[in-house]
Amino acid sequence: MSYLTSISVTQSISIENGVTQLQKSQEILERRMAEVEGFTRQLAVNQELNVLMNESENETNVYGIWKTMRNVLTFGQTNDFLQNYYIYLANYNLILTPGSTYRPEHYYSNFNYKGLSLQDWRKEVLETTHRSEIKPLSDFVSRGMQTSVITYMQSLPLDSFNDSSPAVAVVIIDEKNISSLLSGLTERYGGWVHISDAKGNTIVLQGSDEQKMVKMLDDPAFDKNKVSQFYKDDLVVTTRSDSNGWVYQTGIPQDILMENANKIKRISIQITGGTLIIGLIAGLVLAYRNSAPINRMLSVMKEQFGKEEASERNEFDFLSGNIADMITKNKLLESELNRQLPLVRDAFLKRLIAGEFKTRDEIISAAKQADISMNQDTGYVGIVQINGYAGMDSVEILNELSASRLLLKQTLADLGVDVLMTDMGSDKVVTLFFSREEGADKEQEAANITQTMEELAQNVFNEYRITILAGFGDLFTEVTEVSLSYDQAKQALEYAVYMNKKGIIWSSEAQIENTTYYYPLDSEQRLISTIRAGELEEAERIVRAIIAQNMEQRELSIEMKHQLVGEMKGTFLKLLDQKAFTEYSEIESVKRRVIDIGSSESLETIQNEFFDIMEELCGLIANKKKDIHIQIIKQIKDYTAKNYSDTELTLYRVAEQVERPEKYISQLFKEVTGVNFSDHLIKVRMDQAIILLKENGLTVDEIAVRVGYNSSHSFRRAFKRLMGVSPSTYRQSVDE
Repeated sequence: MSYLTSISVTQSISIENGVTQLQKSQEILERRMAEVEGFTRQLAVNQELNVLMNESENETNVYGIWKTMRNVLTFGQTNDFLQNYYIYLANYNLILTPGSTYRPEHYYSNFNYKGLSLQDWRKEVLETTHRSEIKPLSDFVSRGMQTSVITYMQSLPLDSFNDSSPAVAVVIIDEKNISSLLSGLTERYGGWVHISDAKGNTIVLQGSDEQKMVKMLDDPAFDKNKVSQFYKDDLVVTTRSDSNGWVYQTGIPQDILMENANKIKRISIQITGGTLIIGLIAGLVLAYRNSAPINRMLSVMKEQFGKEEASERNEFDFLSGNIADMITKNKLLESELNRQLPLVRDAFLKRLIAGEFKTRDEIISAAKQADISMNQDTGYVGIVQINGYAGMDSVEILNELSASRLLLKQTLADLGVDVLMTDMGSDKVVTLFFSREEGADKEQEAANITQTMEELAQNVFNEYRITILAGFGDLFTEVTEVSLSYDQAKQALEYAVYMNKKGIIWSSEAQIENTTYYYPLDSEQRLISTIRAGELEEAERIVRAIIAQNMEQRELSIEMKHQLVGEMKGTFLKLLDQKAFTEYSEIESVKRRVIDIGSSESLETIQNEFFDIMEELCGLIANKKKDIHIQIIKQIKDYTAKNYSDTELTLYRVAEQVERPEKYISQLFKEVTGVNFSDHLIKVRMDQAIILLKENGLTVDEIAVRVGYNSSHSFRRAFKRLMGVSPSTYRQSVDE
């Protein structure tokens, strides 16, 4: 099978590749031939050539001939099919070529068709009207060199309908130029290529001979209209041109075609043989493994129930007796499980509404284990909430809620409806109503459920003063969709709480308000930018504006509210993934806080949680800025202390050193130190000047140069402004 498949695949691939390659060669060849035809059409409209064609026989326009040769006969530079062509002017009896002019007999002596006399050549080519005619492949002698060519002929002007015309454009195309376009077919497969015109005359033949082609085409077993077929030892692929009727054929040798298939055959035999051997070994191993568990079970049971008992009885009696004992104990266990059945049912319902089951069969199987009959696959999920206990979680409240849930479930059961119930949280009960019969009316069932819930609400209020609120999802049509209906019921209930509704709310009612939330992209970008800049007040203003817009200007549906909160959480998570925050160890806990924000909470609560997170993030940014600023100021002071003697030391030089803008450095230095950089530089220089003045080794002028002043006058003025006295006076006071 592998071999046959490989043959089929190889054959189809080869056919596809052959057709593709052949079509590409056909396309290129036809494009080149179209360029040749376009060349003759350009000649037909050439003004100089038309002048020559219309001149009388007794006139000789030498300049016109020269100008025509210069302007017209240069087309072969862009198409190798136009390397050898000429124009015959009948009135001059002259042949123009891309470099010379000939009389016909002189041209014939250098360039002629083998077996075609001068008279026949003149008659067939020069003196006959041609309309885009192609002379089939012919032997041709060019200056003593033998080759094969096809000839394209066109009379000029194009509307020449007589037996003769004023001029004839002849393009001689060497077979080698055409063969070069088909080399991909012959070189790749080592086959042959044959191109013939609509009459069956050979245009190009490569890799075979004319006799074989004629024999193949005349053979009745060969279908000329088939795209691909096997003929003798070759796969022959045939295409036909729609424009000129030429037939393109290529032959791929069968031994080359089957080379890959034979490799696959050998590999398949090796793999099959190896697989059989491995299969036999695997069979022996599996046979041992299948018997080994029984022997191990026997040995284990002997260990458990005593070897003495096993020795007194044969293996069969030993196993059967102990297995019967285990069955008895299993029945006892089953009775205990029945006693625990309510817990099993509750666990099943919780898994069902949570969507933990993957298939209907899995649900039906689990329902049987929980002794729950599921005759129908359709129904509704509802959530009943006990009002008045929101946010209360003391022990007394939880006990009271537990009692309220029991009373609620008992009252619903007393109404005689077929409903499954399970607790969800401290103040909610999930109800599962299945359709009574297949194909029941959807609206009628919803009305029945609404009536039942209204009776429930009335009864529990009258008897126990318990008020309830209920949300119901849409009809589920498969038991696997119960979790979806549950989610819808949860959204409906949340919508009722959010909108301060009362009674029973259906999912369809909760979806009425679907106003799109307000959270434009520019607000998100500004929020990210302000937090990254550590601007807490501006960030809080942006969030406050977004929340206010959605609370005061829009009445969002629950779904839209969830989407808004999700979008804002996504903004913060994107922000925390940026490089500015990933270096902080606290960032993972902040991420967790963002993720834990509940979309069901009120927008005010969510806003406050976002404020707390922004405060922490801006605090991190502020601390980082402070550390960076301190480091920059230290760099500035160190650089100044080292280079204070440089008279060219300026704020610009310092800014270059710390790689910050000059204006930024000036503002930062003033903000952190309380003084301008220029004043700091003067202070450093004066401190050094004081040290030098105390040493008495240098003059005031020399000290001025040492501390970075170009003139002693500037130094004296700066020293007096800072110290209150001149340098000389200061030195005298020190000496005294």
